[in-house]
Amino acid sequence: MEIALIKGDGIGVDVSDAMMTIVDRALVRCAAPELAYTQIQAGAAYFKETGNDIEPGGEEKAGEADAIFLGAIGLPSIRHDNGTEISPHLRIRDRFGLYAGVRPIKAYPNSPQRLADPRAAAIDMVVLRESTEGLFYSAAAHGRSVIIGDSEVQDTLRITRATTEKLHHFAFKLAQKRKSRGKPGKVTCVDKANVFNSMAFFRKIFDEIAPQYPDIETGYNYVDAQALDLIRQPWEFDIMVMENMFGDILSDLAGGLVGGMGMAACAEIGDANAMFQPAHGSAPDIMGQDKANPLAAIMSGGLMLDYLAEKSGDESIRSAAVLIDQAVDTGFAENLLRPMEFGGDMGTLAITEALLSILQR
Repeated sequence: MEIALIKGDGIGVDVSDAMMTIVDRALVRCAAPELAYTQIQAGAAYFKETGNDIEPGGEEKAGEADAIFLGAIGLPSIRHDNGTEISPHLRIRDRFGLYAGVRPIKAYPNSPQRLADPRAAAIDMVVLRESTEGLFYSAAAHGRSVIIGDSEVQDTLRITRATTEKLHHFAFKLAQKRKSRGKPGKVTCVDKANVFNSMAFFRKIFDEIAPQYPDIETGYNYVDAQALDLIRQPWEFDIMVMENMFGDILSDLAGGLVGGMGMAACAEIGDANAMFQPAHGSAPDIMGQDKANPLAAIMSGGLMLDYLAEKSGDESIRSAAVLIDQAVDTGFAENLLRPMEFGGDMGTLAITEALLSILQR
């Protein structure tokens, strides 16, 4: 199977290398087919060098692969003239319809617990972020913002029935999978349906689809109340489905509850393509210094294996995905993973080596 690999900028290089090391070892341990990586140049540094944000034909190559893995994109010192980031990954999401942004949020033992309530130690939920529409619709390509001289800008928020139906079906099917593994199996629709027509439409479609999944509990929350509840009672939620910008914000908030962005794995899945990436930034201040926490990238690699197993029907690949999850669980439970991000003494290489040792058990 072929993986289109975009290491990108900053620590994207470091964490991508760690991901490949762990994913490849897990596949060997499970006697699963190996992956072939085709590297594609893209990002802010490439833009500075060439004037292009991705190499010629790079998007096409990404679309032809079985999956795409992205390390990190963007550098604060390199922007477009209007101040926006270099972001070819937004265009890739848009081009290949990667509508389902899956952001797992899980607390691990011996990792920072930001909430004093002991129930916070059992946080295990998913922010499901629609990734092609919403307010980000204006950012993915030119012509979706209206700029009126130097006095006004209007960005378009778009919600379509076709994409929203697919997103809600994805949410309920994911809830069924989680329920079969002992999770609550509940989907909460997060919106602002009391104010915006777009959000009322989003909820209306949710209500049309929910009866097709009678085994799954449903709930509702306005986005501001959801932000409050993620601090007050995050253990009450399983899957939260929401618009793009809401998901961008709340997934970072939720990630902060379980340590930080170094634990924020992400899958962006469409009907025929998928991209996997840590949700953190490029952190150029620590690039190449062996300080980055690679766990978000490694766990994103696990999500990638789970997707490839679903796509191919190969259970040995799924076993490798499970093995990575178990290795991270074991590493924290036995205090073998102590990222510098959390005040620990382990950088990128040490964390990778620790996981390799666990995988050998």
